Amino acid sequence: MDAAPIQIEQVNHYFGEGALRKQILFDVSTEIRAGEIVIVTGPSGSGKTTLLTLIGALRSVQEGSVRILGEELHNAGGRVVGRVRKSIGYIFQAHNLLSALTAQQNVQMALYLHPELSRAEIRARAASMLEAVGLSERKHHFPSQLSGGQKQRVAIARALASRPRIILADEPTASLDKQSGRDVVTLMHDLAKGQGVTVLLVTHDNRILDVADRIIHLEDGRLSSFTAAVANNTQHMMDMLAQHNRKGELARVVRGLSVADFARTVEEATVECEQFLRVVEMSNTEAFESMLEQILESFTLKIGEILDADRVSLFLVDEAHHELFSKVAQHDGGALDIRVPLGVGIAGRVASTGTAMNIPDAYAEPLFNRAVDQQTGYRTQAILCVPILDRRGRVIAVAQVLNKRGGTPFDAADEQRFAEFAASLGVVLESWWEMARTRSARSAEARAA
Repeated sequence: MDAAPIQIEQVNHYFGEGALRKQILFDVSTEIRAGEIVIVTGPSGSGKTTLLTLIGALRSVQEGSVRILGEELHNAGGRVVGRVRKSIGYIFQAHNLLSALTAQQNVQMALYLHPELSRAEIRARAASMLEAVGLSERKHHFPSQLSGGQKQRVAIARALASRPRIILADEPTASLDKQSGRDVVTLMHDLAKGQGVTVLLVTHDNRILDVADRIIHLEDGRLSSFTAAVANNTQHMMDMLAQHNRKGELARVVRGLSVADFARTVEEATVECEQFLRVVEMSNTEAFESMLEQILESFTLKIGEILDADRVSLFLVDEAHHELFSKVAQHDGGALDIRVPLGVGIAGRVASTGTAMNIPDAYAEPLFNRAVDQQTGYRTQAILCVPILDRRGRVIAVAQVLNKRGGTPFDAADEQRFAEFAASLGVVLESWWEMARTRSARSAEARAA
């Protein structure tokens, strides 16, 4: 069997001198095989970038062995370092494109290090790589004329143009939105696998972990498997999540956040919970229910803020029981547990038709149920009821918003603001609802057994 292109044995690394000397890496040992895609996770300051630069021959090895493509980098001379660097493609969070050059010229720059290539071959290979990353029509555009995702595609094309045997990527999606980040790592995965390249990717982005063949975790300078790292901390995290619900932590956090910041917050919570479910079986039902209630409550609070509304209820569509289900409905600062037959009332109509209803006078609307007002003493005036769609365009939930503060009806601008909010978070809500249904099905199977 051929030797692994990346072999690391008992590497220690330090920053500073004398009393200020601090150890960053502790006895790090691992190897990465040819064609393997490995992601390195870990908190900020854990040594991820330091490890990456050692592997990339961008930093001198102090202690231990770093063998890259059979070349030992510890005490290596300039020629060895040069050979190793020419065999590696680098992709960083900052795309580092030269603003005065076009996309094609930026890719060509990486090929001028290869004297065996003619100018014609360099131009042809750069054009071919830009076509492979879907940018052939923009090869003559300057970086200022490209989006963030397109710039990162150019950086990938530049890294792969020299046909390296190793790709090192440091936070390549950190500055990108969700879809652009997903496109970039999918592209990196497909091209790397197609060319048999070894990929080592450092990231904080939990949304892209599924592209990896293997995940390793670096914390406090020490390397461990990702599964072990999560398993060691899962119960503590579950207890913390349950505790946070009792304290209303997430509800406090989301107050006053912009829609974009709110979206990132609930998306991070969703990814974390999905990670737990993938890695270990979550036996702590209280913790999961805690987080689900927090997510639903945070949705209602944010909708109320966006529309300046008095009350908000969020109904999930439970097709199995043919009803709408609400665990969180704002009611004097508390929560109600409500179940409504699908198709009944205003929320039921919106869930069935997928069409929003804007009702300026609730008591003039035949579908309005006055019984809740009669029981609570609340007076409903205006209602805005809007569907929330999943990835396939199906109604997954309905938000019912009552009484705009100031006494005016909801208008078209309110509908537009809510539509933009719902579009950005429908997928997140779908993820939580799917997790809830999966857990419910497993519980039912366990009871039947």
